[in-house]
Amino acid sequence: MRIACRISPGRKRLSKMAVTSDIVTEVRLRVQRARSVAVLTGAGVSAESGVPTFRGANGLWRSYRAEQLATPQAFARDPVLVWRWYDWRRQRIAACCPNPAHAALAALERTVPDFLLITQNVDGLHRQAGSTALVELHGNLWRVRCTAEETVQDLPAVLIDTIPPCCACGALQRPDVVWFGEPLSEAAVTRASQAAERCEVMLVVGTSLLVHPAAALPALAKRRGAYLVEVNVEPTPVTAYADAAFQQPAGIVLPRLMHSC
Repeated sequence: MRIACRISPGRKRLSKMAVTSDIVTEVRLRVQRARSVAVLTGAGVSAESGVPTFRGANGLWRSYRAEQLATPQAFARDPVLVWRWYDWRRQRIAACCPNPAHAALAALERTVPDFLLITQNVDGLHRQAGSTALVELHGNLWRVRCTAEETVQDLPAVLIDTIPPCCACGALQRPDVVWFGEPLSEAAVTRASQAAERCEVMLVVGTSLLVHPAAALPALAKRRGAYLVEVNVEPTPVTAYADAAFQQPAGIVLPRLMHSC
């Protein structure tokens, strides 16, 4: 299958097939030779596994929008309603499996001395695929956090016995995710930014790059001299300055780019 790609300004233009073959080979070699690689992933990777994106047509639950439920105010007002929505989401995600893009990134981690996968996804599929050098910027649906003690623990059961769940201390537990209006973990952002600053290659996969601070990471990596590769089905703000931009599903592109890595 041919992969549509864009060559950055100044690159010699060849036939479409030759350009495709040439840039795939170059990206593969860049990744193979790099001692430091950072990867940023978004909802597009999860969508290929069937995970519904709550901003899309499949994202509505009852008569609510995500912006009405994923907030501290909504949880304070009606924690049962919020947890029923998250219970629904967890059940939908539990039926999904990691796809070839997840597997390719997990395999890449094992070959690069300094590797970090930075994801905006909360579905846990990267971990399920075997990724361990991972920063989950927006949290993880399969963890809960005590609203009183701030302690975090796994909640792997697909069906929750009690909604809303409670901590041993008696306080309510909330999903360990970042809600609208909440700041991201400072430690997570710092770790992601440092990886972007020092990487030799950065892959930006399946993200529209509309949400900050994640949206600023590719530009930061590029300014520090990284070779920037984008994989997304549609153009994004990064497309114009990426060294290589592939407009095809990640599950098709990444296994090909990672071949023999």
